[in-house]
Amino acid sequence: MNKGLQKTLIIAEIGVNHNGSIKRAKSLALKAKNIGADIVKFQLYRTDLLATKSLSLCNYQSKFSKIKSSQYDLLKKYEISFSEALELVNFCKKNFIQICFSCFDEISINIFREKYIKYIKIPSGEINNYILLTKLSKFKKKFILSVGNSNHQEISNAINILNNNFKKNIIILHCISDYPAKESEMNLKTIPFLKKKFKTEIGLSDHSTSIFIPSLAVAIGAKVVEKHLTDNNNLIGPDHKSSLNIKDFKKMITNLRSTETILGTEGKKISKSELKNKNLVRKYIVAKNKIKKGEKFSEMNLTTKRTGKGIPANFYFKIIGKRAKKSFTNDELIIT
Repeated sequence: MNKGLQKTLIIAEIGVNHNGSIKRAKSLALKAKNIGADIVKFQLYRTDLLATKSLSLCNYQSKFSKIKSSQYDLLKKYEISFSEALELVNFCKKNFIQICFSCFDEISINIFREKYIKYIKIPSGEINNYILLTKLSKFKKKFILSVGNSNHQEISNAINILNNNFKKNIIILHCISDYPAKESEMNLKTIPFLKKKFKTEIGLSDHSTSIFIPSLAVAIGAKVVEKHLTDNNNLIGPDHKSSLNIKDFKKMITNLRSTETILGTEGKKISKSELKNKNLVRKYIVAKNKIKKGEKFSEMNLTTKRTGKGIPANFYFKIIGKRAKKSFTNDELIIT
């Protein structure tokens, strides 16, 4: 079992929303930090190692991009070099921004040799890439595994491979691999199911455009939320339409942090606010009518009412049968 995260880890998935500009990537990283994201994440790959030149576009890629020829051409347009990725790492380190990458090939994963990077993110599409997973298993870092488009056995197999060499800290992210994902297909109940089955921290990689779904995920156990971020939903590119803009991402974080506060901690305790009302709303034992000294207390002459003090109502049956040591008037607090 992983050591539990103290609060929800919020990952701003900038991905390729930098549109190939390192200057834009840096700007988005700063904006993500300023609105409260814990980590910024980018995608690092070498197109030649990722896709063939004849691979067709996904529906969302074709719909939201000017490039209509192939995934190869699209990916090439948004590719950043390894040296540019190192530049991003140094920039984030200088500005106290935690950075992470999704890597898609055996060369790009060398970015994880950088000590400043604390997490390795494995995208859903690489869950059955055992060559890549085997090489990643050698790194002594925390792992975040997205499991979109995968079944239980594939998840289990991936975890087993990642745990080669030594036991890893692996966080699983429930994910619907569509862009944008439909609310009707989110199936957030998968989160507690995965937690129970794999006995590890679970999160959500959310491709919907909702600012509320992450809070719902946290309410049922998610400890990590990853969400795409852009500063302009109208830009041309495969992910801008399925991303939250800066304003909405900030709202999402505000909602999520409020949800954490509302959820509180496990266990039952009386809050300071309700404690001050406790004696005013609970009942105490009083005389139902006049009671003479020496008379036995009974259901005929005792009742319980709100009085603010006295003998609590839960002692009612313990007092029945005892004799009054003094006389009592109607509604007078009983003293034994």
